[in-house]
Amino acid sequence: MLLLLLSVRTSAHVYGDSAIYQGLFIKLDLATTTIEVARSKGTLQTYEGAISVRLKNRYYPTLEGGYSFGKRDAEGGLYKGKGGFVRLGLDFNGLRKRIESPHAFLVGLRVCSALQRYDLCDVKQNTPYWDTGARVDFLNRQAMDWWGEVVAGCNVNIASGFYMGWAVRFKLLFTSKNKDQRPEAYYIPGFGFRNNTNWGVNYYIGWRI
Repeated sequence: MLLLLLSVRTSAHVYGDSAIYQGLFIKLDLATTTIEVARSKGTLQTYEGAISVRLKNRYYPTLEGGYSFGKRDAEGGLYKGKGGFVRLGLDFNGLRKRIESPHAFLVGLRVCSALQRYDLCDVKQNTPYWDTGARVDFLNRQAMDWWGEVVAGCNVNIASGFYMGWAVRFKLLFTSKNKDQRPEAYYIPGFGFRNNTNWGVNYYIGWRI
């Protein structure tokens, strides 16, 4: 509610250092860390941030990145892993006509990648020799995954140089299943648990430089 009230505030500040460049934004995400810690009871943690540039009061080239680590029970086994992720994309400001406004309503696209090392422990494997299957460990494995995102959110100017905002993400995994059908990491840093699609929410605090 506070963000909605502030977003319609009339600002006397003219937003714009030039006709092309209107500042560099550094943002820290609070929601992802809180959600992951609460969901996993502290066993899985993710930290992420973003850098973007505002150009011509409309375009926001954006680089996002972060790091995940921890462990989680899933699919009858234990996942333990750590790795980083990056997202590269472009947002468009739907409030472009209000050049005097420091706020922004953003819609954009991302291309994303994650690289991680992980262990899968006590994974049940069906074999032709044992009707009940066997328990197997897959240790020190490495994986790179790719996905795309559609993003919508906002940036709201709270005070001089200080911003808050949120983003909602729809994620589509590009990485195909491995051909030998060996178990893959249950969790992908920056994406979440391995599904064809996923959702994400961010809540940012940030600064304009």
